[in-house]
Amino acid sequence: MNRIVAWVLAVGGFVGLVASFVLTIEKIALLKDPFYVPTCSINPVLSCGSIMKTPQAELFGFANPLLGIAGFAVVTTLGVVLLAGVSLPSWVWIGLQVGATFGVLFVHWLIYQSLYEIGALCPYCMVVWAVTIPIFWYTTLRNIRPSFQYHSVVLILWYLVIGAGVLQAFWFYWSTLV
Repeated sequence: MNRIVAWVLAVGGFVGLVASFVLTIEKIALLKDPFYVPTCSINPVLSCGSIMKTPQAELFGFANPLLGIAGFAVVTTLGVVLLAGVSLPSWVWIGLQVGATFGVLFVHWLIYQSLYEIGALCPYCMVVWAVTIPIFWYTTLRNIRPSFQYHSVVLILWYLVIGAGVLQAFWFYWSTLV
């Protein structure tokens, strides 16, 4: 399990870091030019630009992706350190659990906001959602050490519930494409 956790942290953290960095670049471009169309604004549903202009995109008074840059840099570093064979002290695991728990709660609040308040999806944000969940899940499993063999089933079900929410929230749009 420790090897899986290390890989999830390293790869998930890196992917989240890249997505957060790209979102930050897109936000800066939008701040410079209010008519800029972000690369992730593809259609009426997949529309980063409309999300970036909402209060939810700056919940703490600055662009949310800055939290991602800081958080995912730490997660990536911890994953790489674990892959190198270093044993982390318990306070680091506690700190990672607190951060991952905050991250997964914040991501789920953002999912709700995207689906039911804003009415748009951001592809880069969805990448962040997708990596935050396993980072939280595998950090939690490592910390509570259950004898749980079907850990990936929980992730699959978790993603299916979110996917169902996306289908339900935007069914009006998806049904016009068929």
